[in-house]
Amino acid sequence: MRIVMIGSGYVGLVSGACFADFGHHVTCVDKSEAKIVALEAGEVPIFEPGLDAIIQQNRSAGRLDFSTNLDPSVGDADVVFIAVGTPSRRGDGHADLSYVYAAAREIAAAVQGFTVVVTKSTVPVGTGDEIERIFREEFPDKDIAVVSNPEFLREGAAITDFKRPDRIVIGTEDGRAIEVMREVYRPLYLNEAPLYFCERRTSELIKYAANAFLAMKITFINEIADLSEKIGADVQKVAKGIGMDKRIGDKFLHAGPGYGGSCFPKDTLALVKTAQDFDSPVRLIETTVAINDNRKRAMGRKVIAACDGDVRGKKIALLGLTFKPNTDDMRDAPSITIVQALLDGGASVHAYDPEGMDAAKAVLGAVTYGKDPYEIAANADAVVIVTEWEEFRALDFTRLKSLMKAPVMVDLRNIYSLSDVVKYGFEYFAVGRKSQKQ
Repeated sequence: MRIVMIGSGYVGLVSGACFADFGHHVTCVDKSEAKIVALEAGEVPIFEPGLDAIIQQNRSAGRLDFSTNLDPSVGDADVVFIAVGTPSRRGDGHADLSYVYAAAREIAAAVQGFTVVVTKSTVPVGTGDEIERIFREEFPDKDIAVVSNPEFLREGAAITDFKRPDRIVIGTEDGRAIEVMREVYRPLYLNEAPLYFCERRTSELIKYAANAFLAMKITFINEIADLSEKIGADVQKVAKGIGMDKRIGDKFLHAGPGYGGSCFPKDTLALVKTAQDFDSPVRLIETTVAINDNRKRAMGRKVIAACDGDVRGKKIALLGLTFKPNTDDMRDAPSITIVQALLDGGASVHAYDPEGMDAAKAVLGAVTYGKDPYEIAANADAVVIVTEWEEFRALDFTRLKSLMKAPVMVDLRNIYSLSDVVKYGFEYFAVGRKSQKQ
């Protein structure tokens, strides 16, 4: 099939490359000429394990193209996906749909014959109805079916998620569109990927409800972590104990500094605003948003407390900056708030992240960056694990202690146990577990 992907950001680029890998012919379109020139030169603008190889293979096979002009590609397309950004709108927190509607109008003007237009972007309930209204009123002569097909990709594991999905949600009641979407995803038949067809509005809500539920799960275990510290329990063992219950499951039960990234913060907020507009408030989600925002600030205070309540004039070394490992994404990363709290307290902040430092420089303040954990730990008063990158899981504690001014570790991701660290003479502070001060 001939597929056009409007938007070559994270979702559009991963989806387009994977569709091409299925054997479809895909053209990824983006208004950023610099991005398209870079992609054509083999430079991938985001870090996602394995993505560069898939792009290169399918470019060589002639199945994947890049362009700034959608007109010729859309005219020949069977399916056009809208994968543009839907950031939180300034002032009210609603999803900004201006890019979606602009793309829809450009697509409608260019289509020739029956075309399925699919919203892959995360959009509030009713967005598909509005796109259909635009088509009906502004382009009444065009034969277009509007479909919702939300993405469920985890950054750092997006290719696996796309090719071996838990489910593929498709929102449409148009018979022709159903058959087209079946053909789009037919290559996944051998993986037994379940295609779940439902109404378009239901599909749109599924995406928000899924992300909100996972955000609540993270926030729940973080609150249990705080309680565990107060009463002397171990949150990791609590999480394991409740996660063994199949009704609960063990995913997203890892205590830490709060959720961030491109999805959970904006999607939970957009769901809250949508629910308010329909006079059906989602109180649990509202509370989740508030708790998560407060938690990031609390993690800054936790680091300061580990330094005897004062970081003025002290050097603090941060390991990891991105909101999770295996990505260079800094959007709403907990590190942003933690760094600000430390700078406000008068600390000198040094940081290292395997992939995120270029992106971090655009959003963080006066931070000094290093080439590895040991460089930034030299003469540090504390080292803080903010993101659980694999390379931080086997630190040389003897070397680390010899470099530091004060052997203090704050492990905000609980990747070590107390006994692992204190035997080397460190003071160790974890989340929801026992800490030890010398």
